[in-house]
Amino acid sequence: MIQKTLPKLSNDFRKLKRYPTRVIQFGEGNFLRAFVDWQIQQMNKQGLFNGGVAVVQPIANGRTKNLDTQNDLYTVLLEGKLEGQTVQEHEIIECINDTVRPTEDFDAYLDLAKIDTIEFIFSNTTEAGISYDPNDKLVPHQAPNSYPGKLTALLYTRFKLGKKGFQIIPCELINHNGNELKRIVLQYADDWQLGANFKQWVETENDFYATLVDRIVPGYPKDRAEALQQEWGYQDNSIVKAEPFLIFVIEGDPKIKTLLPLKQAGINVVVTDDMQPYRNRKVSLLNGPHTTMSPIARLAGIETVGEVMADKDFYKFVNDEMYQEIIPTVALPEAELKAYAEGVKERFENPFVKHELSSIALNSISKFTARLLPTLKRYVAKEHKLPLRITLALAAYLKIYQGQASFAPQDTEAVLAGFDKIKAQPNYIHLALSETAFWGEDLTKINGLEAQVTQFLTDLDTKGARQIVAEINAN
Repeated sequence: MIQKTLPKLSNDFRKLKRYPTRVIQFGEGNFLRAFVDWQIQQMNKQGLFNGGVAVVQPIANGRTKNLDTQNDLYTVLLEGKLEGQTVQEHEIIECINDTVRPTEDFDAYLDLAKIDTIEFIFSNTTEAGISYDPNDKLVPHQAPNSYPGKLTALLYTRFKLGKKGFQIIPCELINHNGNELKRIVLQYADDWQLGANFKQWVETENDFYATLVDRIVPGYPKDRAEALQQEWGYQDNSIVKAEPFLIFVIEGDPKIKTLLPLKQAGINVVVTDDMQPYRNRKVSLLNGPHTTMSPIARLAGIETVGEVMADKDFYKFVNDEMYQEIIPTVALPEAELKAYAEGVKERFENPFVKHELSSIALNSISKFTARLLPTLKRYVAKEHKLPLRITLALAAYLKIYQGQASFAPQDTEAVLAGFDKIKAQPNYIHLALSETAFWGEDLTKINGLEAQVTQFLTDLDTKGARQIVAEINAN
């Protein structure tokens, strides 16, 4: 129990002034708070940005009300190694001015369009968040379901007010995320008959950037939270733990370097006209192994990334996936890829970070599609055989989504409903792999994949995940 003498985190702890709101942020989860908001805090401390954030809770269930109870303050705890030096530090993040819940008060959300000082829109609504919902409508007092639908409504309100547009910087881990977000906004503009002038305003008065974000954020340190709060001298129910490493790659108009002076604040940001090499390296060699290990290790009773890397069998499994299945498929110099892989393993082994595999498992189907399916297809095209480790991960996901694990899948309502319809069918594997709504294509057309997934599902039931990992390691 936290001692009653500890004060609750509140405005009494503020050191910086409350700046005008310059940012709308869709998402209040751990990542954005330890990534975007942390960076804004660094710029504000140095007098480079002087802006606050209005956080929009993109779905009905979220934690903005928890943040409100402590005046939207929270602590970021950085622990790990950076450039060979051990980092252990914490900081109260003070840049959030307000929180808004469109599903509860859509009009209050649209009122954000009236604020002249707002220039930037950031988002991280997971890979599933940048998607088109044909059921979304623009009606009074009712928020569209999707993030792009909500954004379109906000932009249209801004347009009708005759105000300037925004710098729109999505952080969702899908390729060309800014282009895809813009495409869906324009699709809604057509669906809702918002007019050619609005579409022209979207095109000419707003800038959509593509990004790559990289920082491992395990989230709330539940095993140490009480001790940390005693050490710091205040209560905080929204602590976010992260590694000190960070890179933010932004593709788009170079003016963003001036508008958003991250580099001047000493932050590892890259503004480029081609982010693909950075994306391919990171998505393949960091997110890919994360997405592979999550279902397999959890089925074996392992709970964290650190435990995976400390386990002899699973360490070899992850290492071999990197060197045998991923690196041969990425079109970058091999030496550079190997050096990056070793750095990723060091980050995975970070003794200060307890990165729960369950947190990686959120929206696993879209993550597999974005992070592993391209590698699987490139590997098959090059080697004319299946990458067994990635294929095992796919089988493990199908086992979990069929309801055959001791834990439940965490995904969008649409994905879970899709699996509910087929999980009791005798041809479940075929139906799951052929469902284009899950993967964007029919995976049964990949030679041998259905047969191998079927075999792995049988093996998972009879042998267990650890035994299969050991057998693959022995090959």
